[in-house]
Amino acid sequence: MSGCGNHPRKLKIFSGRSHPDLAEEICRIRDTPVGKSVVVRFSNENLMVQIKENVRGADVFVVQTSAPPVNEGLVELLITLDALKHTSADRITAVIPYFPYVRSDKKDKPRISITARLIADLLQTSGADRVLTMDLHAPQIQGFFRIPVDHLHATPVITEYLLNGDLSNAVLVAADAGEAKDVGRYANLLHLPMAIIDKRRHDDSEKATPTHLIGVVDGKDAIIIDDEVATGGTLVEAATFLKSHGARTIRAAFTHAVLSRDSVQRIDDSCIDEVIFTDTVPLQGKTSPKFKIVSVAEIFARAIRRIHDGDSLSELFR
Repeated sequence: MSGCGNHPRKLKIFSGRSHPDLAEEICRIRDTPVGKSVVVRFSNENLMVQIKENVRGADVFVVQTSAPPVNEGLVELLITLDALKHTSADRITAVIPYFPYVRSDKKDKPRISITARLIADLLQTSGADRVLTMDLHAPQIQGFFRIPVDHLHATPVITEYLLNGDLSNAVLVAADAGEAKDVGRYANLLHLPMAIIDKRRHDDSEKATPTHLIGVVDGKDAIIIDDEVATGGTLVEAATFLKSHGARTIRAAFTHAVLSRDSVQRIDDSCIDEVIFTDTVPLQGKTSPKFKIVSVAEIFARAIRRIHDGDSLSELFR
């Protein structure tokens, strides 16, 4: 097995049912077979996960992202972790490209759950010794855990794609002030200027609307950067606002393609020219000529190798 010659523990990678294509590609890059397991659904809707090979003393990674049906995928992951724990795996890493309930990271309404913290508790209780994830909506979610959390970024693969095009007239745009720090990371790597859309609430509704633009987009090729797109409403609104301020072309780049409801149609009908995103979430049949998908399988495969070998992950971001 590649990379395991001098390591006392065998490396094993298992896949949940949420995104088998990504797990298989990670295993292909690692030259490691996908671990054998089976999921059984009983007539009462209960699930059973059975590990079909010996994992005693192994270094095990379980790939399961957050994708519809989200709650079933989460329960399947928890049951899988518990099964591996009771099958005497030496170390278990939950590989979660898109973290479930990631936006429920604070108590911004009365009498609600900080659900991302609850998920952290459930993962640890189920047997996870560490978590490997990507582009958390709020990096401080790592602090919800009492186990190591390795937080990867999709920045390398997205910037690599952008660098293959003409960036001589480009400007990076944060759709709101909260995204400015993340956009700054891209700006430093690509050596590009930034602009920020200032959004305000003018009434008692929860909807914030663009009101001011910090920076220059007139005559520029604007690239909106974000961590995820769900309904596409904020993205299309930002694109329309940029167009009204003279942007020549508009592209969007983000990590997690949640693409819920009528988001694909909304993007197709918008002034956005291209949408670039990664494969942390399966598309499940959603397609558009505007979509460009870049894979994060290589980043996860390299991270898994470094975790297994006890090497630093910081090299992945240089």
